[in-house]
Amino acid sequence: MVTALVIFDCDGVLVDSDRISLRIQAEQITALGLPTTYEDCARDFLGLGWAGTVRILEERHGGPLPEGWEEDLGAAVQAAFHRELRPVAGIEGALDAIEAPTCVASSGSHEKMRLTLGLTGLRERFEGRIFSADEVERGKPAPDLFLLAAARMGVDPADCVVVEDSPFGAAAARAAGMRALGYAPDDDGELLRREGATVFTSMGDLPALIDPDGALFLPHTK
Repeated sequence: MVTALVIFDCDGVLVDSDRISLRIQAEQITALGLPTTYEDCARDFLGLGWAGTVRILEERHGGPLPEGWEEDLGAAVQAAFHRELRPVAGIEGALDAIEAPTCVASSGSHEKMRLTLGLTGLRERFEGRIFSADEVERGKPAPDLFLLAAARMGVDPADCVVVEDSPFGAAAARAAGMRALGYAPDDDGELLRREGATVFTSMGDLPALIDPDGALFLPHTK
C-alpha cells in the first residue's frame, strides 16, 4: 500500500481547538434557551462546518439566531484560542516522522486556520497546501473538499489517506474513495469506525498507520 498524500483535518487533529470551541458553543447555545452540553455539540456539530451548524441551530431555535449572536460566539472562541490553544499532543513528532506529502483540508475558514495554525506554530509546515470548505459547494460529509485537495496536489484519491477526528470527516473520506484514520483520544471511536475509519488514540501511532505494510512513500502524481 503506497501513500501519495496525507490529508489532515485541522481542528482536533492538528490543533486542540475542538475542546475549546465546543465548550464555548455549548455555553452560548444554552444561553439561547436551548440546553446543550459539550457532548451534544461534539455529537451534532463536530466536523460539520459552520453553515451546517447554523442550519441546525435555526431549526431548533424556530427561526433566525439573534442579531450579533454568531459574532459574539466567534469573538469568545477567538479570545479563548489566544489564551488556551495548543498543538494536539504528539502531532509535531508525527509530522516529523511522516515522509509522504501532506496538506490540510478543513471545514474551517482560511481565516480561522491562519489564526489556529499560526498560534500553534504549525502554519509554516503546510504553507500553500491548506484547503477550506469555503472553496467547495458542499462541505463534509460530502467528498468535495478532499477531492479538491487531491486534485490541487495532483494525486489520485485512491492514493490518499485522510486523518480525521469526526464521523462527518470520515464519511467524507470514504465518499472520496480515500482511506480514513480516525483520531479518538477520548472515547472508543465507535462513531468513526461506523464510517469506515481505522481508529487510533495516540499521534505516536500515526506514522505506522499511514504506511502499515512498510512500503516506501512514492507519490503517484498525475
